[in-house]
Amino acid sequence: MGSTITEKIIAAHAGVDEVRPGQMVEVKVDLALANDITAPLAIEVFREAGVKEVHDPDKIVLVPDHFVPNKDIESAMMVKLTRDFAKEQGIELFFDLDRMGVEHALLPEQGLVLPGDLVVGADSHTCTYGGLGAMATGMGSTDVAGIFITGQTWLKVPESMKFIYRGKLPQWVGGKDLILMTIRDIGVDGARYRAMEFCGPTIESLSMEGRLTMANMAIEAGGKNGIMAPDEITREYVEPRAKREYTFYQSDPDAVYVDVREYDVSGMEPQVAKPHLPENVAGVSTLKDITIDQAVIGSCTNGRIEDLRLAAEVLKGRRIASGMRLIIIPVTPAIYKTALKEGLFEIFLSAGAVISPPTCGPCLGGYMGILAEGERAVSTSNRNFVGRMGHQKSEVYLANPAVAAASAVTGHITSPNDL
Repeated sequence: MGSTITEKIIAAHAGVDEVRPGQMVEVKVDLALANDITAPLAIEVFREAGVKEVHDPDKIVLVPDHFVPNKDIESAMMVKLTRDFAKEQGIELFFDLDRMGVEHALLPEQGLVLPGDLVVGADSHTCTYGGLGAMATGMGSTDVAGIFITGQTWLKVPESMKFIYRGKLPQWVGGKDLILMTIRDIGVDGARYRAMEFCGPTIESLSMEGRLTMANMAIEAGGKNGIMAPDEITREYVEPRAKREYTFYQSDPDAVYVDVREYDVSGMEPQVAKPHLPENVAGVSTLKDITIDQAVIGSCTNGRIEDLRLAAEVLKGRRIASGMRLIIIPVTPAIYKTALKEGLFEIFLSAGAVISPPTCGPCLGGYMGILAEGERAVSTSNRNFVGRMGHQKSEVYLANPAVAAASAVTGHITSPNDL
């Protein structure tokens, strides 16, 4: 009996020939990460354990990104605590304000996560790195503190689900729409503690940005991880960035899956998740009467350069609707500089947008775009729970960057095809 890509990576890091779903294994971790919210908790547990030194400072990444630049005294103190810990422990991979970025865009961009890696982060969207062919999953701060100390953690090997996509994606449809459609199909608990393996001809032609977007939202279906087999598109992205060896794993033809689903995406329209769950998904054409107050283009889901180019294509020569707020967040300094160099900022500013420095900000209701009572936003982020971006009586609609940009132009949820 063959093994899936997830099982192969876990087995390699457990030092065994093979593993099977349900098996408990101890694995070596290639990279452990935490941010300005979760790192202080992990550091506290580390201190309470009485340990003086981390296991390997080169395998720890600390990325303040949720409330930076610091929005208040409390956030400043959290970052300072993390900064001081990094200095004390010799952790070079502390990304301070001069090289800040949203962690799940920053780490692949910096070549810190590579195909075949096993990565654990104190953030649920650590599963993003599956887009590179890595086994990546989120854990609590206490678990991550344990990795700081030992360099290892335990895992229950997840069952795997296989999602096969066929057909050519229409214009304005991408990875965000594929994953929203998938979550609509299986529900927010449909992949609970399972590996979501994405494959098929559509995935093989999907950009790296689109792949990272899909893997990012595996957690919204309850997935332990999302993953895609690496290929030449992966190699082209990774090779210039990698500073160490990496491994391409593939699932065996006779690997066992607990569920296999196939989709024909030909003719698919952009998808939108309505309040208050990522599974509450409908085609954009069915939501034309939904007025909005704010649009946000950014987050670890859709704030990469491809996303900004898509938004700029929609916004070029247009102006946002009266009373509308449009916030654009390039999620790393490199993306920020590329967008500036390509003239995208001129398009955004001429359209009436506000451009933010790299930050998670409004995605988690942190700052840089909080919603008031009764307000609605369309966002390229990953969650639309009650109160996610502000007031308990606000509403969030999730969409791709082209839909968010088009909606900002009209003041209501709009397909770019209708402009």
